[in-house]
Amino acid sequence: MPGAGRGYAAAITAYTLWGFSPAFWPFLAPASALESLAHRVAWTLVGMLGVITVARRWSDLRGLPARTWLLITAGSVLIAANWGTYIWAATHDHVVDSSLGYYTTPLVSVLLAVLVLGERLRPAQWVAIGMAVAAVVVLTVGTGRLPWISIVLALSFGTYGLVKKRVPLDPIPGLTAEGFLLGPVAIAFLVVLQVVGAGTFTGHGVGHVLLLMAAGPITAIPLLLFAAGAQRLTLATLGVLQYINPTLQFLYGVVVGDEPMPVSRWIGVGLVWAALVLFTTDALRARA
Repeated sequence: MPGAGRGYAAAITAYTLWGFSPAFWPFLAPASALESLAHRVAWTLVGMLGVITVARRWSDLRGLPARTWLLITAGSVLIAANWGTYIWAATHDHVVDSSLGYYTTPLVSVLLAVLVLGERLRPAQWVAIGMAVAAVVVLTVGTGRLPWISIVLALSFGTYGLVKKRVPLDPIPGLTAEGFLLGPVAIAFLVVLQVVGAGTFTGHGVGHVLLLMAAGPITAIPLLLFAAGAQRLTLATLGVLQYINPTLQFLYGVVVGDEPMPVSRWIGVGLVWAALVLFTTDALRARA
């Protein structure tokens, strides 16, 4: 495939940045997860306005039908839920849970394809999904709580991917369009926070302001790198490389975050890993 070397570099860099992103969000304290999410949305919009202008892609957003804007709205809500949950997990010592969510996203995507699009699964895919369900049961019984962070992240991002497949926009105009819908809400929320004295944009130094603003490029740069990689690599290659992100998150949560890993959690993680090995191997064989 032409430009495969640059594709690998772009995709691996994107997944690596995503994998290490849990280290960034705690630095936004004392901003809450919700305020951090609002800044992420607002500054991503600001950045994408510049990108789409430089790329001369405004024409991609002109004349879009109402149905497309409805899909973009649905995608905006889903990605906001995903980002908000992820930021909360990263700032409340639940990085391992977030890694499990992104590990299981491909399995959720396949299941949604069956339920929504009527696709048929191969036996190995059904077994992989069954193993993922078993992992949820083990984690729930072993920890005494439903792994809701993993479930919300997997469902929101899996459904977001399904919606994005129906939207005829590539990442630059697509992310900008989502920003148009989410940005005004985020900015209004931030203004209200400041007015009532609950915001942290002022009163905490220039460094804090710059960190809040950095939430935009922290979001946009990996997405643009991923888009560049996706244009040059096969889906099978991207399917394997995508596990760099949750693997780095998992290692960060265990090694740096020192999050508890009882036996039941290791069993649940092991079931997810086994399901992904089966799922990926089957997918590669099917494309051979």
